[in-house]
Amino acid sequence: MGERTRTADRGPEAKAGPGGGAVESTIPARLDRLPWSAWHWRIVIGLGTVWILDGLEVTIVGNMAARLAEPGSGIGISTAQVTTVAAAVYVAGACSGALFFGWLTDRLGRKKLFMLTLAVYLAATAVTAFSWSAWFFFVCRFFTGFGIGGEYAAINSAIDELIPARVRGRIDLIINGSFWIGAAVGAFASIALLDTALFATGTGWRLAFGIGVVLGLVILLVRRHVPESPRWLVTHGRADEAEAVVAEAERITEERTGSALPPVTGEPMLIRERGPLGFFTIARTVVTRYPRRTVLGLALFIGQAFLYNAVTFGYAVILTTFFDVPEGDTGYYFAVIALGNFLGPLLLGHLFDSVGRKPMIAGTYLGSGVLLFATAALFQQGALSAVTMTACWTAVLFLASAGASSAYLTVSEIFPLETRALCIAFFYAVGTAAGGISGPLLFNGLVSTGEVSDTTLAFCIGAALMTLAGLVEARLGVRAERRSLESLATPLSAVGSAPPGTGRA
Repeated sequence: MGERTRTADRGPEAKAGPGGGAVESTIPARLDRLPWSAWHWRIVIGLGTVWILDGLEVTIVGNMAARLAEPGSGIGISTAQVTTVAAAVYVAGACSGALFFGWLTDRLGRKKLFMLTLAVYLAATAVTAFSWSAWFFFVCRFFTGFGIGGEYAAINSAIDELIPARVRGRIDLIINGSFWIGAAVGAFASIALLDTALFATGTGWRLAFGIGVVLGLVILLVRRHVPESPRWLVTHGRADEAEAVVAEAERITEERTGSALPPVTGEPMLIRERGPLGFFTIARTVVTRYPRRTVLGLALFIGQAFLYNAVTFGYAVILTTFFDVPEGDTGYYFAVIALGNFLGPLLLGHLFDSVGRKPMIAGTYLGSGVLLFATAALFQQGALSAVTMTACWTAVLFLASAGASSAYLTVSEIFPLETRALCIAFFYAVGTAAGGISGPLLFNGLVSTGEVSDTTLAFCIGAALMTLAGLVEARLGVRAERRSLESLATPLSAVGSAPPGTGRA
């Protein structure tokens, strides 16, 4: 089954780490050579399905904005408060949770945190169903976002460290894109839950949050069987545990395929245990060692965060305001958009591993920006109906969804292992704070005026930011396809020179 991780001979480097030694490890190469097996499916199902919950929740809240504001809802909140204040509070919670839990993920491990963050999310979602006032609803939305923000950091770290390099791009994109499966389910669920013939005004929206809790508990049970990242274990002096995880993966793969595994290639890495890294040490490493990658990450996240948070929280308002679509029917239109969003990563994902990251990321960002500019022009001319507007948005988001998912993939690949979760959290938080908080506020502010020109302006702002991000990717993008994480960014715990292909970028 390949060369095992072993304690290295103690030399000058071995004495440098706080643990007093170092390990020579082939674990990254052993993980990357594994054929796809049931072990990988366990990871995908256990970690990836939470985005379905996120999509379900965000979509239901967006589609139920008008119902929450009706007399008899039992909460005393306005439509504007749901689509602007609650949306911004949710995103603020996600930013805060990403930074807090991202920091803990790099210190305490991926598994502890992806269990804890899901528990926080579930608790906050459950309590939301019992909201009786606007302020309590806002508090619940903040802590729901707090848990989701932590999920982004912990899960993307674990996925990229466990999935083989040759398929890392498509798997990461499909998992992040699965948000839209939840969005489609949420859109259809909102249709039933908004039907007053089935549920009273003050009951349907409460049941919506209960659905998320039930699904989340199932995911929590499955997630218990997802292993800790062996890469993280090695850098924290737990080589024996890392060996056990990889050995199990090799055993399962050999049993399922019925053939011997490919040989391990490449030189082993000498890793020494490090103490916990402070926030400023990580920030200094990222900014000074990888300034171009830092600019790249910010551009990708700000562009997609503005576009997606604005659309997610505001599309139902556009349908009801400009096309007189009944509030109970907006779910049908949103389900179509959600389908296009999921099909983007699903159908284009393999190209990110074959054609390459740089051309595909730049192409999807630029393509979605151009299509959105065209949509804005048609909307301004009054040439669109609810159906054709939805078709235009579906085309825009087919490309944008693949691009947006690749933002998470990018920042999880191009920074050192010891900083990975916090880097994901940092770029998510900064990008989302810039685009995800201002996006809903600005977008809904412009849409709520009822003026076509104001909504057109909102479309053009989103298109401009996506186009700019695409240009940044074309200039600064990293060719990360089919390359090991360690070759893209040398771990800070590595002893000796960096592997070929690394350097300052």
